[in-house]
Amino acid sequence: MSDGEFSHWIDIRHLPNGELTLAATPDQCAALARRFALVSVGRLEARVVLSHEGIAVLARGRLNADIVQSCAISGEDLPVTIDEPVLLRFTAEQPAGGQEEIEITADDCDEIAYSGTRFDLGEALAQSLALAIDPFATGPEADAARQREGLLGEGEAGPFAALAKLRKGD
Repeated sequence: MSDGEFSHWIDIRHLPNGELTLAATPDQCAALARRFALVSVGRLEARVVLSHEGIAVLARGRLNADIVQSCAISGEDLPVTIDEPVLLRFTAEQPAGGQEEIEITADDCDEIAYSGTRFDLGEALAQSLALAIDPFATGPEADAARQREGLLGEGEAGPFAALAKLRKGD
C-alpha cells in the first residue's frame, strides 16, 4: 500500500491510549492543497480518541484546518477556517458475498473498510477535510464579479425570483 499525503497508520492490535493529535507538516499541507485544488493549506490538525467497538475501531474528535480556496465566482483568495467534529468507524473488509443485497443507512456513511490489521487514520482525516470544504464558497467580491460578467446573483435566479420580478411590475 502506498502512503498518501497525510498518512498515519494505526495498528488495531495496539491502539494509542488517550487523545491522539495529528498535525500535518508544511510539505504535507502543500501536497494536500495540490490534491484538493486549494490555494493553500496553512494548518491541518486533528485530535481523536480511538476505541474498540467490537471488531471495529471508532475515532472520535475534531478536525481543524486553515485553508485558502478560490472564490467560486471571482476566483479571489478566500481564507477559510474549518472546525469539524470527526466520527469515523473503521471496520475489517468483509469478503464479497456473491449476490447478497446490502442496505446502507446514514450511519454507514462514515464506515471505512480496511484489510489486515492496520488502517490509515491520516488518509481518513484528509478525506474528512475534503468533505468539509464548501466547493461553492464565495468571497466579498463575488457580487461585483457577477455584475461585471452579467451573471445573476444569489436569489435572482429560479422560478421564485421570476415571480418576484413579475410582482414588482404590478
